[in-house]
Amino acid sequence: MTAVHMTQGSITRHLIRYSVPLILGNIFQLTYNAVDSIIAGRFIGKEALASEGMASPVMNIVILGISGICMGAGVLMSEFFGSREYETLKREMSTAVLFGLYFSLAVAAAGIVLTPGLLKLLHVPEDLMGMTSIYLRIIFLGAPFTYFYNALASALKSVGDSKTPLKFLMFSSVLNGVLDLIFIGGLGFGIVCSAVTTVIAEAVSAGLSIGYVYWKIPYLRLAPGEMHMDRKLLKMTLKYGSVTALQQSCQPIGKLLIQGSINPLGVDAIAAFNAVSRVDDFACMPEQSISHGITTFVAQNRGAKKYDRLREGFRKGLLLEFCYWICICSLVLILRQKIVGLFVSEYQAQNIILLGSQYLGSMAFFYLYPGFTNGFQGFYRGMGMMKMTLLGTFIQTSLRVIATWILVPRAGIYGVAFACAAGWSVMLLVEIPYYFYLRRNHGFSRNKTDSTSEYKTQTKKNTR
Repeated sequence: MTAVHMTQGSITRHLIRYSVPLILGNIFQLTYNAVDSIIAGRFIGKEALASEGMASPVMNIVILGISGICMGAGVLMSEFFGSREYETLKREMSTAVLFGLYFSLAVAAAGIVLTPGLLKLLHVPEDLMGMTSIYLRIIFLGAPFTYFYNALASALKSVGDSKTPLKFLMFSSVLNGVLDLIFIGGLGFGIVCSAVTTVIAEAVSAGLSIGYVYWKIPYLRLAPGEMHMDRKLLKMTLKYGSVTALQQSCQPIGKLLIQGSINPLGVDAIAAFNAVSRVDDFACMPEQSISHGITTFVAQNRGAKKYDRLREGFRKGLLLEFCYWICICSLVLILRQKIVGLFVSEYQAQNIILLGSQYLGSMAFFYLYPGFTNGFQGFYRGMGMMKMTLLGTFIQTSLRVIATWILVPRAGIYGVAFACAAGWSVMLLVEIPYYFYLRRNHGFSRNKTDSTSEYKTQTKKNTR
């Protein structure tokens, strides 16, 4: 593995080389759920597709909450790497891994116990309650594997290696699909098998990441005596990670509430919304990957105190977001009916495809908004301004949920597209002016120290 310092060299090349593997990796990660949904809908039935759709927002709360903590730790590691504080980088790695072990086990236990109550709050139809509950409880068992993969992937990305996590996700995604085809498509097993194969794939990706870090990466390799939590770093990690986790969780919580407005519309609407939600995830994930590239670039250059380069990298990151939107908008408009048709068999297809293609016909144009909101979120994360990312996401999610509950009873799932556009628009009205305020009044060094200086200051205070 070759670590990459983004503090020198071509900015555009760094962003593209970093973002492309993230985009491919995230597409493969989303393939976990998409493959499950396609196979469940075609071989088990639309009830299984609807059940996985209702479980998905709950799963995403867990996944994005976990990844939020890992992203917070990753920002710190990027800064330590950019400032060449390699021993501090390893201490942060140890702190994040040990904290995550306890945290993920607690999440798994709580999720298994609370599943029935969560599904009742979602107004899940009674005839789908048993199937959805079993599926979701099995998925919760995979929370520790999800954390370890995300933590180690964040560590690799912080030192500029976004390719290795992609390789592990590619392997585990293919494994997940093959197991589903064999046991569900070939042998006729039900939704329990769909959940079990997903957990197996998560465990494989986590195991491969652990082995690679220990055998190949001296920057992150931890000897047994180095496995301990640094209290000062834990405090900084939670300062960054807890806000980021809350911000990350806002989106699936919003989807959870939106799902509650869709469920009364019936099985066809639920199945169609599950299908288009998968498409939304695929369409927006590359925008988020570019955002993560902006975060690492900004954090490394902030650690190196190269603020002019930081600003130019952000500008070029937004340009990449715009170019991607042109591509995805065209693709979704042309293929929207065929895409929705992947999720259902022909005898079920007509109404579901109609509902889904109407939704995607508008959403294709609206994908521009999350491209820019993700770009600004990446900048603020890289600057350590986690409260700003939380504020923007909270505003967007709140407005989207309110608008959905107003529009869905009148326009069905088609109304969700316009609700999303309204939320993203207002989010930009908050993020853009604040960016120019910072640029005009503080520059990008701001009036606070970076994380490396903050850690050294706390250490000196505690040794007096």
